Amino acid sequence: MQLTFLGATNTVTGSKFLLSLNNKKILIDCGLFQGLKELRLRNWVKFPVDPRGIDAVILTHAHIDHSGYLPVLMKNGFKGKIYCSSATRDLCAVLLPDSGYLQEEEANNANKYGYSKHHPAVPLYTRQDAERVLTLFHPLEFRKKEKLDEDTFFSLIPAGHILGAAFVQIKSYHETLLFSGDLGRPHDIVMPPPAVMQEADYLVLESTYGNRLHAKIDPLIELADIISRTVKRGGTIVIPAFAVGRAQHLLYLMYLLKIAKRVPAVPIYLDSPMAKNATDIFLKYTALHRLDAALSKKVCEVATYVNTKEESQRLDQDPLPKIIISASGMLEGGRVLHHIKTFGPDERSTIIFTGYQAAGTRGADMMHGKRKLKIFGTTLEIKAEVKMLSNMSAHADYEEILDWLGNFNHHPRKVFITHGEPEAALSLKEKIEQRFRWTCVIPDYMYAEML
Repeated sequence: MQLTFLGATNTVTGSKFLLSLNNKKILIDCGLFQGLKELRLRNWVKFPVDPRGIDAVILTHAHIDHSGYLPVLMKNGFKGKIYCSSATRDLCAVLLPDSGYLQEEEANNANKYGYSKHHPAVPLYTRQDAERVLTLFHPLEFRKKEKLDEDTFFSLIPAGHILGAAFVQIKSYHETLLFSGDLGRPHDIVMPPPAVMQEADYLVLESTYGNRLHAKIDPLIELADIISRTVKRGGTIVIPAFAVGRAQHLLYLMYLLKIAKRVPAVPIYLDSPMAKNATDIFLKYTALHRLDAALSKKVCEVATYVNTKEESQRLDQDPLPKIIISASGMLEGGRVLHHIKTFGPDERSTIIFTGYQAAGTRGADMMHGKRKLKIFGTTLEIKAEVKMLSNMSAHADYEEILDWLGNFNHHPRKVFITHGEPEAALSLKEKIEQRFRWTCVIPDYMYAEML
């Protein structure tokens, strides 16, 4: 067996791991690079392996940094099965076409405002490309064994994080490989904890928060304070949110605040058709999260759903205080950019981030204190208050990762630390080596190792 790291190396985006096994080539995750330009350019270069020679793709979950390159893979000749959980398939049916649409919109805006070096600017893939790749999806039940080769089987095991998220466990001959995908948290208020795992000969482990601990503060207290303070001064709260997972989590927090009457009674809007569709899937899969069907329905009714562009534009024309939850979570595209353009320069308003901001994104720039952002080709000065909720992440922090690893009674021969910025990956490597004495490697882009 040979494992080649085609993404998520010294970055949190572009997850792709190629397992070459006998005459088979299996790709675990097929994510889009996001953030820094040098990373995004990798989406456009020739794929390191001929997609026609890849036999199958196995997805850990639906987020674009794990699934968003699939339409390109198919455009370039991939015809195999894409294995994932049923919820992941349903979420990809929302996320991937939306990703294609956003890329078409970005190309159109670049051509309209003339800020691209390419004439004309073209999308990496279209909504139609994304819809076409959905025909290759092959949903599986959790923990069901699926055959890859004569002596090779894999199964998907619940990982927490978001609906449908899975560890990928591959057993070949006497070797066990485990891919963590994104590791969920043990005490998330919406998602159940990740499954306890006890063995792996080789472990590919994420390190998004490998150098950080989540604050212990109750996000309800933090959110209530921010909302009350902003409404009192007549401002609007804009919350950039990942449409899958974070938007539904926020709706639950808003519901809890509303029934407890802990915040002023201002309207709440979910301005993202993608988030609305993801919320419908949230209602469909109540067995996969902590909220029962009745409570899920009440939570989903806490907001007014904004469907059309015209309805979205009217929110920006309304001077009264309100809460707008809108994608994308890192300010890389979508309707939220229009809301930032309107309310960002308003010192009465507040912009609240609720999740990880990858290097090179507008969200990361703003969280690091940058107050002049380029949106739609023009520079915008941010005067609104900018806050990050301290305990909203769906990723385990380093203490939670170490606790999860502590369940292993058959320790890995090697742990590959991936899906983290360099400081986070190095910090987690040192912590694992110190506590468990396991051998850890931080692979570089295109690093390959025989197993």
